[in-house]
Amino acid sequence: MIRIQNKQIQIPIIQGGMGVGVSLSSLAGNVALCGVMCVISAAHPGYDRLDFRKNQVKANIEALKYHIQRAKEIACQRGMVAVNIMVAGNHYKEYVQASIDEGKTLLAPIVSSGRAMKLILKIWDKRYQYTPDFVVIEGSDAGGHLGFKKEELFNKTCESLQKILDDVQNEINPYEEKFQKHIPIFVAGGIDSGKKIAEFMKLKATGVQIATPFIATYECDAHQNFKDAIIHANASDIEIVKSPTGFPGRAIVNDFVRKTRARGNITMKNCLHCMISCTPEDTPYCISEALIQSVKGNVNNGLIFVGSQAARIKSMKHVSDVIDEYMKEMEDNL
Repeated sequence: MIRIQNKQIQIPIIQGGMGVGVSLSSLAGNVALCGVMCVISAAHPGYDRLDFRKNQVKANIEALKYHIQRAKEIACQRGMVAVNIMVAGNHYKEYVQASIDEGKTLLAPIVSSGRAMKLILKIWDKRYQYTPDFVVIEGSDAGGHLGFKKEELFNKTCESLQKILDDVQNEINPYEEKFQKHIPIFVAGGIDSGKKIAEFMKLKATGVQIATPFIATYECDAHQNFKDAIIHANASDIEIVKSPTGFPGRAIVNDFVRKTRARGNITMKNCLHCMISCTPEDTPYCISEALIQSVKGNVNNGLIFVGSQAARIKSMKHVSDVIDEYMKEMEDNL
């Protein structure tokens, strides 16, 4: 049993948030039903609503509230339901408020270095007299946007997940003492086996965050074509790609990625105005549109974010089977 402040989960796993539309209420609710903390992505959860193109903020807020409620109904009071919200997105405040309206009360940053953790702890303490309820560390093998420099990823000079865990723990220790509360730490990025979970728990991590393995599940909210792209991907298909956010990302190199690399920057005709850092006149592509197309099944014209170990996934499974396999191997190695 894992206790996080006044709440608890039965299994030391967080299902990572995946957007656009990959981890909504079907995946999240069924994950939570297994006693795991699930995460709904707040990246355009209303992408499939009729009014999305006319009023995306309204559509997204209504969809976010709907998916939180539905996930809780599916979960039957098991596990925990969380929401992943990108601070770099426009309307961040509105999406946070919508989540709180539906009962989200714990706060957790995602970091990729001890330095980032130190800065967050200092600012939260100074401005709000508060400290994180738990922390997620994403290493360089994670999928989607990564908190590392492009050169570090290409040259494979990123700090190891173990080193980052040590650094983050050292930064957290004084704040645990000051606020008189335990701050659980979950590690993420390339956690492709129960053996790795056991290894990090022996290093004093509370648990792990896993995302990509949940894509090829029957309960995942993405289109089957999206899931099949994961199943059929080879290790050579997975690379670091350029993103309009300014952060490097890890994705499957498909027709869309090859086309954007060949064309260079393009001018957006129908900008969704969703990213603070995006400038439509010189963006390499609209990342929201690319993610929407892929989750709808138009995978050759969309972006498919995955973790470094995605090529090991070769078949469809139920969420419960994915979790059971991880847990059995973890227990065998503890």
